[in-house]
Amino acid sequence: MEVVIVPDAKAGGELIAEAMAKLLRRKPGALLGVATGSTPLPVYEALAAKVRSGAADVGRARIAQLDEYVGLPAEHPESYRSVLRREVLEPLGMGMDQFTGPDGTAEDVQGACEAYDKALSDAGGVDLQLLGIGTDGHIGFNEPCSSLASRTRIKTLTEQTRIDNARFFDGDIDQVPHHVITQGIGTILEARHLVLLATGEGKADAVAATVEGPIAAVCPASALQLHPHATVVVDEAAASKLKLADYFRHTYLNKPEWQGI
Repeated sequence: MEVVIVPDAKAGGELIAEAMAKLLRRKPGALLGVATGSTPLPVYEALAAKVRSGAADVGRARIAQLDEYVGLPAEHPESYRSVLRREVLEPLGMGMDQFTGPDGTAEDVQGACEAYDKALSDAGGVDLQLLGIGTDGHIGFNEPCSSLASRTRIKTLTEQTRIDNARFFDGDIDQVPHHVITQGIGTILEARHLVLLATGEGKADAVAATVEGPIAAVCPASALQLHPHATVVVDEAAASKLKLADYFRHTYLNKPEWQGI
C-alpha cells in the first residue's frame, strides 16, 4: 500500500478531497464511501470548499454509508444517516436521493445486511472508500478478530465503545444501541480505492500494525495490505511508529505527479 505522511489533519483532508475531486472529473457519477467520526471531517470540509469554488462537481455523485446503529430511527440526530446528512450531504449540497445506506430499523436485520451488499453491487461498487481507524486497528465496526472475508453484518458493540459513544447521547449509556450494521472487511475490500486517514499519536501503534505488521484478524485494518489500491494518509504523529517512514516520504516525494494517490 502507499503511505503518505502529511504535516497535519488539514493537509490530509485537502489531499484526499483533491483525489475525490479528480475522481469526480473522470467519473461524475462516482460512488463515494464515507465514514463518520471526527477524523474525516477535514476531508468533507475541503471537498465542500471545492464544490463552492467550482473545483468539484457532486451533482451526479453518490454517497454510501459504512455503518449504522441497529434500532435507532433514521431521523434520530445521532443515527449515522443523520450525522452524514449534516456533515457530508448538506455541506456538499447533495440530496438524500444521492445517498444509500443499510436499514438499521429493519425487522429482518440479516436481510437488511444482505440487501445493502447487493445495493452496493447493483450501484456498480464503491469507487473510493474513506476509512478511519481505531486505536485497536478496527475499521468500520469490524473489531479485532473480525473475519477478513466478512460481509455486511450485525455486530455487538463492546461496553467500552458504548461508554465512549455515550457522549453523543446526553452522557446516558442506556441510550446507546447495543448493535450496529457494518460493512464487513470483505465488502470494504471490494471498493476500487481505499483511503485510510489517521491523525494523532494515539493512532500510531494501529497505523504501524496496519502498514508494517502481519496480515492478521487481530488488526482488521491490516487487510488493506491485500488491496491493489490502498492509500494510508497519516500526519507526523500517527506516523511516529513507522520504521519505514523515511522510505515512505522519499517515494511520495519522487512519484510522478500524474499518478495522484
